Amino acid sequence: MGSRSPPPKKSSSSSSGRPPTVKFARRTSSGRIVSLSRDDELELGLSGELGASSEPNYTVLMPPTPDNQPATDPPPKVDRTVSVIKPNRSMLLRSQTGDFDHARWLFESRGTFGIGNAMWAPPPPAPAPAPEAHVAMSDFLDKPWKPLSRKTKIPAGILSPYRLLVFFRLVVLALFLSWRVRNPNPDAMWLWAMSIVCENWFAFSWVLDQLPKLNPVNRGTDLAALRDKFESPSPVNPHGRSDLPGVDLFISTADPEKEPPLVTANTVLSILATDYPVEKLACYVSDDGGALLTFEAMAEAASFAELWVPFCRKHSIDPRCPESYFSQKGDPTKNKKSPDFVKDRRWMKREYDEFKVRINGLPDTIRRRSEAVNSGSGESATWMADGTPWPGVWSEPAPDHARGDHAGILQVMIKSADVDPVAGPDSGPLDFSSVDVRLPMLVYMSREKRKGYDHNKKAGAMNALVRASAILSNGPFILNLDCDHYIYNSQAIREGMCFMMDRGGDRICYVQFPQRFEGIDPSDRYANHNTVFFDGNMRALDGLQGPVYVGTGCLFRRHALYGFPPPRATEYYGLYGQHKNKDKKKRKSKVAPSPAGAAPEEARPLAGDSDPDLPKSFGGSSMLVESIALSEFQGRPLADHPNVKNGRPPGALLAPRPPLDAPTVAEAVSVISCWYEDKTEWGSRIGWIYGSVTEDVVTGYRMHNRGWRSVYCITKRDAFRGTAPINLTDRLHQVLRWATGSVEIFFSRNNAVLGSSKLKFLQRIAYLNVGIYPFTSVFLVMYCFLPALSLFSGHFIVQSLDVTFLAYLLTITVTLTLLSLLEIKWSGVGLEEWWRNEQFWLIGGTSAHLAAVVQGLLKIIAGIEISFTLTSKSAAEDEDDVYADLYEVKWTSLFVPPLIIIVVNLVAVVVGLSRTVYSEIPEWNKLLGGAFFSFWVLAHMYPFAKGLMGRRGRVPTIVYVWSGLIAITVSLLWITISPPSSSEDGSSG
Repeated sequence: MGSRSPPPKKSSSSSSGRPPTVKFARRTSSGRIVSLSRDDELELGLSGELGASSEPNYTVLMPPTPDNQPATDPPPKVDRTVSVIKPNRSMLLRSQTGDFDHARWLFESRGTFGIGNAMWAPPPPAPAPAPEAHVAMSDFLDKPWKPLSRKTKIPAGILSPYRLLVFFRLVVLALFLSWRVRNPNPDAMWLWAMSIVCENWFAFSWVLDQLPKLNPVNRGTDLAALRDKFESPSPVNPHGRSDLPGVDLFISTADPEKEPPLVTANTVLSILATDYPVEKLACYVSDDGGALLTFEAMAEAASFAELWVPFCRKHSIDPRCPESYFSQKGDPTKNKKSPDFVKDRRWMKREYDEFKVRINGLPDTIRRRSEAVNSGSGESATWMADGTPWPGVWSEPAPDHARGDHAGILQVMIKSADVDPVAGPDSGPLDFSSVDVRLPMLVYMSREKRKGYDHNKKAGAMNALVRASAILSNGPFILNLDCDHYIYNSQAIREGMCFMMDRGGDRICYVQFPQRFEGIDPSDRYANHNTVFFDGNMRALDGLQGPVYVGTGCLFRRHALYGFPPPRATEYYGLYGQHKNKDKKKRKSKVAPSPAGAAPEEARPLAGDSDPDLPKSFGGSSMLVESIALSEFQGRPLADHPNVKNGRPPGALLAPRPPLDAPTVAEAVSVISCWYEDKTEWGSRIGWIYGSVTEDVVTGYRMHNRGWRSVYCITKRDAFRGTAPINLTDRLHQVLRWATGSVEIFFSRNNAVLGSSKLKFLQRIAYLNVGIYPFTSVFLVMYCFLPALSLFSGHFIVQSLDVTFLAYLLTITVTLTLLSLLEIKWSGVGLEEWWRNEQFWLIGGTSAHLAAVVQGLLKIIAGIEISFTLTSKSAAEDEDDVYADLYEVKWTSLFVPPLIIIVVNLVAVVVGLSRTVYSEIPEWNKLLGGAFFSFWVLAHMYPFAKGLMGRRGRVPTIVYVWSGLIAITVSLLWITISPPSSSEDGSSG
């Protein structure tokens, strides 16, 4: 009858050392246990079974219940607080089945439903000074462990047909190509050979692009769980301070003329106002141009932030970029309940307008100030507002004050905030008495540049930021943004932190956010939104080893940037990586001591280098070397679950940062000097990787090659927004830069073919496609001329348009269309966006990609360096038309190949039609074949032709000149090659 039960969990209310007692209970038919008092025990005659035993925590189960005793037996006499049987058994039977209604019995007898968090009955009053120990409701207040992120697969109803169609089209392509090889065109072998080469390359390129798309996934985050886990009061965090890790945000700018300071200032303001613990944020602005204009603009932004940031917190403003917020269309009072919102917004709008006027007037202010000081001293310096010469670049270049030759500058404009919130004043135009007015840390930095040093463009500036931030704030995570990409979703950093702090997050090197753009023309003529790549390709890579790094909007793990391997990595072997092997190699390290109480294997630091080698790799700064282990430990997820490996204890990040002092700032200045990277591994293994104009792709590839994983985070509200060039020339130069970097990757040791065994097979295919896709332009240009050559010569790529060729062509086209529709279905890309992407693929492939291949080969073979100009990020000057830049034609040599293709195909259609109409035996099938492919080319080239036309009636003269020259040249060339015969002259006469 009696059984020993495990000791019950003691609550905080029962911690006074009360002696344990014997507990008795009655088990019902449903398995529930009803507690009995000591008097009931004596009346039921149970004391004789146990005697005067003082053994603690006994539960005596009493089988007699109303459902297993005869109805005539009287119920036992018990205390009123115990569940008893008052109604007759016949009244408690179900009318339909005749079974005992246990729920009704519990209700009428005031029975309890047991112990749980659904219903809780208060414990009976204690009759004695030493009451019986019982389980309290506080024992159920601990919430269960929740994941911070989740991964959902694409529905099988979409993904299975998609994969089946990929396999089917692959088989059809193989059959079609083999048929084409076995059936040459003896009338035009040269035309047949050209088409065979191009078609085989296109099939190979399609396979490289399609295979990584076989496993797309979607991801989501739980921000409420993140707050409960890191910002809720607990025994180790009684005040509910944030236990989240620190984040350092990097903004890079280089030229205040092409990247206006007002744009950079808006990005800084959106960062300072983001929804993340203030004391854990630090914003760094890298001015690679060393301009006083940027420095004073950041000082103005720091001053305006004292008003803008509390205003955003008080009224929950989103977006928190002032330019974007005040430019929104719609009702600004929607969902606003504060009675003083309208007054505050009107006053803040006036303050922002004055702020813009001050920023726009800075160039003239600096010029007049410098002229006034120089007129009295006879110098040509650029002077700061405090009367000291600017240590950076002067408006009139001088030794040690010119581009590429100036001292390093580091200025902490806003110091790190205190841990406790600070309420603002209740007096003045705005009432901030109930708002935290603290501001995150803001640092301006311009690295030292000297002649004779290779400063490695943007990658060198980013590495200088990494070193300086490690000295000043040492946030374990780094978020980098372009100067024109502001935070549109104030919760964006928290969304990324859900992945980093989740179970297994210690293996994630970065979280990449999609790029979203503003100011794009409604038709998106040149596919500036690039949604096919960001919503399709990147989402598919997320199902493999992770998306590639695309340069901005990326949350990095600092330890991964330092070049260390992940804590746990998997190696893949076999022809296509079908065999996996866990990397169990033990790493020696003396970087940091093992945390007390942690398991030896999980507590071991992740560094792969021993302590004596770290200065050689990272440079001579001892403070930088000491910060490595600390950032690694702070970036670990919480060890709040048995499956969380390599975790840190809760409450480890509650201590405030130490205040900055002069030696610390001096050390930060020393690590941004131009000589610091000499004989170190910065740029080769540590930080952003040098040697390519697309340093972002190479940096991400190196991390994946070490076994790290990355995550793609698509938020419901866009995380970041920026600007993109809508002018055709600027757009082509942007694509040229990307394609040239891909060519450099292909001919370097960063080629995916040379990757390690820790790179997944399909991930390797994706990186291989990154280096190969520009070479498709050679075959694409050739194929675009094939329809014209076919119409000029009167032959086609096949001998005749027979049923077999048409059936293959129809099958390939239909499967491609179905694949595109299914891809649109799982990626969410619009049909018009997909078509714009196809059009610009042909435009960019015949212009920028072709030039990139030539430039890349020149650099590899002849060592000719490639220089690129910054894309202008200034707004259009025509205020009446925000898309005025779309219609501006800036002639460039990249226009020549597409223009030739358009004119040649137009002339070829006219020539082919004339030959067929006036021929004695018209061959309409060959005309239709060539004309169909010519119109296919011209349809894809339509946005390019529209861009050349500019506004209606404003077509540049050079377009007419080039078109006429090309048309005359093609006509004369063809007459020379294939002059009309006498029979044709006679028939025409």
